[in-house]
Amino acid sequence: MLKKVAVNQLTVGMFVHGFDESWHKHPFWRNQFLIKDPSRLRELQASGLQHCWIDVSKGLDVSSEKPREPTAATVAKERLPEAKLERVPLSEELQRAARLRARSAQAMRRLFSEVRLGNAVEPGECVSLVDDVVESINRHPDALLSLARLKDADEYTYMHSVAVCALMVALGRQLGLTDAQCHEAGMAGMLHDLGKAAMPQDVLNKPGKLTPEEFEIIKQHPVRGYEMLVTGADVSEGVRDVCRHHHERVDGTGYPDKLAGEGISLLARMGAVCDVYDAVTSDRPYKAGWDPAHALSQMATWKGHFDPVIFQSFVKSVGIYPTGSLVRMRSGRLAVVLDQNPATLTKPRVKIFFSTKAGLPLKPQVLDLASPHTVDQIEARESPENWNFPYLTELWDGDAALKQAR
Repeated sequence: MLKKVAVNQLTVGMFVHGFDESWHKHPFWRNQFLIKDPSRLRELQASGLQHCWIDVSKGLDVSSEKPREPTAATVAKERLPEAKLERVPLSEELQRAARLRARSAQAMRRLFSEVRLGNAVEPGECVSLVDDVVESINRHPDALLSLARLKDADEYTYMHSVAVCALMVALGRQLGLTDAQCHEAGMAGMLHDLGKAAMPQDVLNKPGKLTPEEFEIIKQHPVRGYEMLVTGADVSEGVRDVCRHHHERVDGTGYPDKLAGEGISLLARMGAVCDVYDAVTSDRPYKAGWDPAHALSQMATWKGHFDPVIFQSFVKSVGIYPTGSLVRMRSGRLAVVLDQNPATLTKPRVKIFFSTKAGLPLKPQVLDLASPHTVDQIEARESPENWNFPYLTELWDGDAALKQAR
């Protein structure tokens, strides 16, 4: 049943069916969505709209008790049905994703440069870039997620923002967030580290472990970024919140505000996982990045660091064996993971290329491990450092896509 209500009567848990105003007079991508978190509620209340229609058969009525902010578990459980997204082949999306990666890195470089000059934050260009990221993730998430992990040392700060944006969108999709919520998550990922533009460059780019004093300086970047967004950028409260709180931990030991559990917003809990994953899987001047599958196995042991339900959803979004992972098959052959099978996380598509028994390269062969005709399966992940293969990214076409985009 539809009911017209004042916007100031809305609560988390209500299903918005539509607005009296035309689409170009309000900031929401969709006219119909469930209000799942306080940031979306605040966005509605700040929109200038006076009334809207709610569907009480799909959400709370005005007379219903106002619930707490939903946990990650309830968001994942009570997701709205989305239109089925048709994937394109990975090889096709890699080309578009590589061009998007290059454009996004350039835009973030410009944005950081303006901030370092003391100019106000102008995130307008990021809006269209996040639109493109959402579309790329919809077409085939493995393309942009895997390419964004490949970074040169001099572009780490900028590409990290792009990578976290893509990871946030993919995680939002896995949690069942709406298009608008996924866009907000992506924007939060793109701007989460803006405060690093205000950090001393010699400390930020130090090729080695930071001293305790230097670490205290770097720990100021969430608050500095938040202050920039509050005073000089037209972004949602959810985006600002992720900027300030992506280093909080669910056990309360994070910074800057030592928030704990559900005192940390859903978006910020998502940001914590995405930020760490990209950081530990990226090559830095002072250390090589972890293999993606190894990173997930290590992060799973960090008790109290991440929301466990969000982390589980994150693993599903990138795959137990993410694209580019080196794996050992039951046959003793080595393979690199090409892309995921959403229906069966343990059975991605892989490319066989090396025999451990003979110690010799093999003619590359693509196997869909989900096919009923495929006998060989993954036995375990392998550490690339143990083998020193210089051409892993070539095997899944990552190098070729990046070269063509230059």
